[in-house]
Amino acid sequence: MCLRSPPSLLLLLLLPLLARPDLVPAEGCDLRPVAAEHPVTLSYSTSTVPWGCVSSSSLHSANEVHVLSIQWSKGPSTTLNVLVTAPASGCTRSAVLVLQCSQCSASITSPCPELIVLTDAFVIQGSPEVQQRELPAAASKGQLLDWARGTYGGITSYSELWDPRAIHLRLGEDARSPPDCVPQEHFNAAPHLDAEVFSQGMRSCTSGSAHSSRTAHIIQLQPEHSSPLTEVNLSMSCSEPATGNHILILQSHTNLTWILSPTGCHVSFLVSSPYRITSMPWQLISGETLPDTEQGLVAKAFEKNCSVIASYSIIPASPRITLEIQEREVPRKPPPMLTSPAPTLDTLPNDLLLMLRPWKCTDDTMEIIITRSHLEPIKDVVNITLRDISCQAEKNATHFMLRTPLSHCGTSLESQGNAKNELILSLSKGSVLRSARVAFQCQIPRELFLRLFPTAAFEVPQTELEVNKEAFVQASMRWDDYPADLQLKECWLVAAGREPLLLVQANKAQSSSVAVLEEPPGSRARKIWRFRFTYAVPEGGHVPFSAALKCKAGLQNNTIFEKVLEVTVKDVWRPPNNRGLGLGAVLGITFGAFLIGALLTAGLWYIYSHTPGLHHGAGLGEQQHQPQHRQHTEHPLLHQQHGLTPPDPPSPLPPPQPP
Repeated sequence: MCLRSPPSLLLLLLLPLLARPDLVPAEGCDLRPVAAEHPVTLSYSTSTVPWGCVSSSSLHSANEVHVLSIQWSKGPSTTLNVLVTAPASGCTRSAVLVLQCSQCSASITSPCPELIVLTDAFVIQGSPEVQQRELPAAASKGQLLDWARGTYGGITSYSELWDPRAIHLRLGEDARSPPDCVPQEHFNAAPHLDAEVFSQGMRSCTSGSAHSSRTAHIIQLQPEHSSPLTEVNLSMSCSEPATGNHILILQSHTNLTWILSPTGCHVSFLVSSPYRITSMPWQLISGETLPDTEQGLVAKAFEKNCSVIASYSIIPASPRITLEIQEREVPRKPPPMLTSPAPTLDTLPNDLLLMLRPWKCTDDTMEIIITRSHLEPIKDVVNITLRDISCQAEKNATHFMLRTPLSHCGTSLESQGNAKNELILSLSKGSVLRSARVAFQCQIPRELFLRLFPTAAFEVPQTELEVNKEAFVQASMRWDDYPADLQLKECWLVAAGREPLLLVQANKAQSSSVAVLEEPPGSRARKIWRFRFTYAVPEGGHVPFSAALKCKAGLQNNTIFEKVLEVTVKDVWRPPNNRGLGLGAVLGITFGAFLIGALLTAGLWYIYSHTPGLHHGAGLGEQQHQPQHRQHTEHPLLHQQHGLTPPDPPSPLPPPQPP
């Protein structure tokens, strides 16, 4: 059978790609937790512990007492190094360290000879006096704390850590601490404790057939608002540089500077903020814009010709990070023996749309935009709908477009942050109609969304802010795990040449021109904040061309999500003031009126004095009637044509009689 037209260039390009599913990274790479023997390890420094507390209850006892409870996700893999240092006053007070770390080995060092260490760990090195003693089971932190209180009369500090590599404990007591040590979740143990902990959330994946030896390592930092960092030192070591060609992708907020120290690694860098390499400390390299979502970062790695995501880690913001790559290569799937079959007419719509991925989701909407020329390989697409066929795509000469709320059109939401639906393509071939169904899922970004509306209906968002007119702001976010914990921290309006304007803080209005509005009813996993404000510019003040609306939301563990909305500022008509005219305006109007009157008078006098036949004794009205009398006498035929007898000349009036 002959084709009606030659195959398009797009079809020729797509067929080889559709026959190679490994070149579709978003579908072919499923990030999964790494095995215990994974050759990549990542550790970072932190002072935030899962549970902890401090107290002044040991001030009146014989010793200051510090309790460390160590937990492991997959069992201890290395020796735990514990360093205990003295306060500024020196080792003047007796101190006790209670280290609960069953089934682990520890190295404990301290310059204080009087430090007493009580532990159930196997101590391989200890400079202070070490007393081996059986401690309460780790099943209950309350039991351990009760034992320490009963034994020593008070507790200076308590810290629970998961998967630590090293711990630095600083001795010392603070009378301003609470009277009792009551453990709190996500406790900031600074300044008395710093720890280096292993990241246990590492994941990896491969694209299928490994046609490239390049591997990617992705580190994404969660910003901490309470202690904003300006610099991060990252050390990267490879035991054998010839084993692979690596790319390190670092995603963080743009105000951060990375100091990178690669050792024995053949590596290139892709960083979202400025960075320096220690071998070239004089050169500050500009960062580039990177996606802030998992899907986007993985796609970026495959865009750089990586066949394996060797490690993907999301960690809190930290001043020191260590990435270690062992000599053993990351296992790869063997390449398939047979080439995937070419797509058929039945599979082509599914393969093509999964490659194009024309869907995009926010926290409340799904948008699908398909360029019609991209559908040429399918041919004869007359209509596109979602699972609910009443949701039809609008079409023009170039595109199919469909936008719908996530709660409509048969979309189902999953707890993993995905929205699922189906695209139904109606195909026409002659008089035969058929349909093709393509199931897809759209990832809902775990990020803060910010929208500006002109009215309180919150219907159609815009990016234009009018001066001296109310504007309505909505910040929203989907967070399945912590919906009640999520809070709106602050919102600012920033414009060039003007002081930043704090609008909302802790979900409370910070100005008389701002009002926090009631939260609308929402779904279980979506948080919505709304407020209105008026952007006023003083009379005679500069109106900026644009401004930025910046909002931050966060969790109680100091995880912060930030969003910036760029808006155009529009200067609307300002009502006139009621102060009346000034003296200058009055004098100007008076002089103008006088000048106009004088010019008119002079012009009339000039016309009067230079017109022939005008006599000084005759009135103006009298002179105007004289030509009319002459016209009647000089044209008698005018009267004869109309059957009229010309009138006699008027008789002169008799002179007035003297009185």
